[in-house]
Amino acid sequence: AAPGSATRPTPGNPRPNRCMEPRAPSPPDLDPLRAALHPLGGSPSDYDPLLERIGDARLVLIGEASHGTHEFYRERATITRRLITEKGFTAVALEADWPDAHRVHRFISRQGEDDEAIDALGAFRRFPAWMWRNADVLDFIGWLRQFNEALPPGATPVGLYGLDLYSLFASIRAVIDYLDRVDPDAAQRARYRYSCFDHFDDPESYGFEAALSLTPRCRDEVLGQLAELHRLSARWTRPEGGGADEAFFSAERNARLAASAEHYYRTLFGGPVPSWNLRDQHMAETLDAVAEHIERNGRAARIVVWAHNSHLGDARATDMARRGELNLGQLVRERHGRNAVLIGLTTHHGTVTAADNWDEPARRKRVRPALPESYEAWFHALGTPTFLLFPEASRKVAELLRTPRLERAIGVVYRPATERTSHYFQVRLADQFDAVVHFDETRAVEPLDRTIAWELGAAKETFPYGV
Repeated sequence: AAPGSATRPTPGNPRPNRCMEPRAPSPPDLDPLRAALHPLGGSPSDYDPLLERIGDARLVLIGEASHGTHEFYRERATITRRLITEKGFTAVALEADWPDAHRVHRFISRQGEDDEAIDALGAFRRFPAWMWRNADVLDFIGWLRQFNEALPPGATPVGLYGLDLYSLFASIRAVIDYLDRVDPDAAQRARYRYSCFDHFDDPESYGFEAALSLTPRCRDEVLGQLAELHRLSARWTRPEGGGADEAFFSAERNARLAASAEHYYRTLFGGPVPSWNLRDQHMAETLDAVAEHIERNGRAARIVVWAHNSHLGDARATDMARRGELNLGQLVRERHGRNAVLIGLTTHHGTVTAADNWDEPARRKRVRPALPESYEAWFHALGTPTFLLFPEASRKVAELLRTPRLERAIGVVYRPATERTSHYFQVRLADQFDAVVHFDETRAVEPLDRTIAWELGAAKETFPYGV
C-alpha cells in the first residue's frame, strides 16, 4: 500500500518506507535559504525568476505534495497560463486517464459536444473524482477554452492530454467506438479480442485472477488489437493530417493504454515495484507520443505536466531508488536533460481534500504541521508564508538542500494518525527538483460535487486539538 492508501496504490503517492528513521541533527543555520528565497505575494511578476530559469526548456513538470490542495492547483494554473501566453507552450498533460482528459481536450479545442467547462469534466467520475472535478480545474479549463477561441483562424489550439493508465475499460470502449465509425468490420474484431475481459466487473478483479492464473491472460488480445490498429492506420488517416489524424491518434493511445493497463493490473498483485514502474514508464511514453504528435502537426512541442511530487521529482534523489523504483521525473531528465525543468510544491500545514480510505467520500481534513525532520519544517522556520526557491541558488543553499530529510506526500487518502509512515519519504531536495514553491498554510481544494462529509470534515479533524 502507498502512503495514504488502504490496500491498493493511490495515484500520486510514493511507496512507504517503514524502516526509514532519519536522524534529527541540530538545526542548521538557515540564513542561506532565507537570503535566496523569492517571496510570492500575488503580483503578476512573482514568477518572473521561474520563467527566466525555464528559459527555452520544452518540458516543465509542476508537482504537488497532495491531490487536494487549492494553492497547488491555483499556482500551477498561474504558471501554466504564463508559459502558454509568454513562451508558446502548446499542451498540458495531466496525471489523469486518457479518455477523460480527451473529452476536455475536445472541449477546449472547440471540437466536442459539451457546451460548458463543467460538462467537459463530466467523465471524471471514478474515485478520486475531486482530483480533477474541482473549482480550480474548472476555472483553468474555462481559461483554456477562451484562449483557444481567441486564436487567429487556422491556428492550432493548445491541447490537454491524460498520461495515466487506470482506464482499461473506458479505453477499450473508446477504441471500439472509433472503429465503429471508420471500419465496422475492424470494430467487430476488436470486440472479439476485448471480450477476454467481459466477465470482470473491474480491472482489479482481472489483475488478481490473472496474477494467480485463475483466468486466461488477455495480453495477446490487447497487443493484437494494438498491432492491427498500426497495420491498418493508413486506411483511417489522411496524409495532410487534420481531424481524422487526431481521432486516430486518440484511438491508438487508448489501444496502447489498454495494453499497458492489462500489464499493470496483472502485475499489481505480484509486488509494488513493478506496477509502480510500469505506470510511470507508461506516462513517460505517452508524454513522448504527445510531443511527437504535436510536432507532426507542425508545432513545437512545449508541454506542461501536472502530477504529484512523487511522480515528478527525480526518483534517484529519493529513497524510492533504493527500492528499485523510478518515476516520470527521472525518465524525463534522462531523456531530455536540460530541456526539462522539475518544480515541486510543498506545504507545512492547513487543510486538504482527501478520503479516510480508498473509494470513500472526500473529506476536508486538517493537515498536521510538518514533522521536525522534514524540509517543510525548515521552510516554515524561514518565516516567509509563500516563496519560490531554487536549490542551486548558491553552494550553501545546495548543500543544505542536499541533506537527506523527510518530504511530505499526501495522495488521495490522508491518515494523520500514521503520518510518519504513510505520508513522508526521504529525499535530497536539491537533486529532486530544479525549483520549489512553498506555501506555509494551505486550504483544501473545493470539489465540484460537495458532500456533507466534505463540509463537516475539517471540523471533525480539529478534535481534540481545536478546543
